[in-house]
Amino acid sequence: MRRFCFIVFFLISLFVFIPSVFGQAPAPRYAVCDLCGYCPPDDQPSTWEKCRLCMYPNASSDPTTKETLRIDPSTNTGPTPYQGRQYTVIGCIQTDLASFQQEGAAASVVQILLNIIFSIVGGIAFLYLIYGSFVVLTSQAEPERLNYGKRLVYGAIIGLIFTLSSVFIVNFLASGILKIPGF
Repeated sequence: MRRFCFIVFFLISLFVFIPSVFGQAPAPRYAVCDLCGYCPPDDQPSTWEKCRLCMYPNASSDPTTKETLRIDPSTNTGPTPYQGRQYTVIGCIQTDLASFQQEGAAASVVQILLNIIFSIVGGIAFLYLIYGSFVVLTSQAEPERLNYGKRLVYGAIIGLIFTLSSVFIVNFLASGILKIPGF
């Protein structure tokens, strides 16, 4: 009888305790940092909530839940941000611009317009440089025509310098400081 009780107890413990130990889901894994700059155990950045609303709109607003850091066990990939959005210093910018009805469509349009404007201004300045050089060469020592040609050349050089420096400043501010995608 003792053996029977021992075997029954052993079988019951085998079917009750073992599945609870081995049947548990693995502990969740977390990434080191999210795209908003939150790296536990450090404090969250002051802009984390705004960035979370932009990049992870479905995640909890409580950073201790670490929803923005959770790794998907089935695909073994990190947290996926909301597609078509980028958080920068000036705020949430939508980069997936299929139509002008979407918010943030102006960012890509502005970049295209700036490229066109700077190209046209640079081309005009170059043409004035060529025209001014032609006027100087054909002035035949005529002081008035020579001064007119010099003014054209100086204006064209200043225009080229202004255009190149403005392109550099706009691109530096947009891509280097503000981190606007697409510049």
